[in-house]
Amino acid sequence: MKPEPIIQHLKTEIGSKNMISALSLSSIKAKKELEAKQMSHVRHHDTLPTEAFNETDMRLVWDKFAQRLTKQNKRLMATYMQMNDPILNGSTITLELPNESTKEEFLSGYNELLGYLRGKLHNHDITIQVIVNEVTETKYAFTPIEKYERLKGINPSLELLQRLFDLDV
Repeated sequence: MKPEPIIQHLKTEIGSKNMISALSLSSIKAKKELEAKQMSHVRHHDTLPTEAFNETDMRLVWDKFAQRLTKQNKRLMATYMQMNDPILNGSTITLELPNESTKEEFLSGYNELLGYLRGKLHNHDITIQVIVNEVTETKYAFTPIEKYERLKGINPSLELLQRLFDLDV
């Protein structure tokens, strides 16, 4: 190939791309046109769905998302979601976490969860409120007496059975 056709080919390719200098008035105009085009695709908050839902529906979608995270090997976020049951108050979902570090980790996946909930429940007014309650800690029962006391707290009639049949703990 001769050098002149290659140069001519490059000139036509460059000319066909409509290259604009970033400092020119036409670049400012092009930028404004692009912003206007993007804004036409954005839905305004007034047009987004806000269907009513109940706590049962919310918990089903919440648990389904946690299962999805587990399958994607994002077990940490799924664990945080399942630490405590979320509580629904209007369109605000409240989740209680044990400390600030878990709250920060939870907030890293917050947007994905919020988008999923809003989409599945067809309500874009949903918000998630995270409360840190450092007093709440899970108490594990290790000894037989601790296990008995824990079960007795769940079902007080267990003490009646223990006394009735004279059972050892």
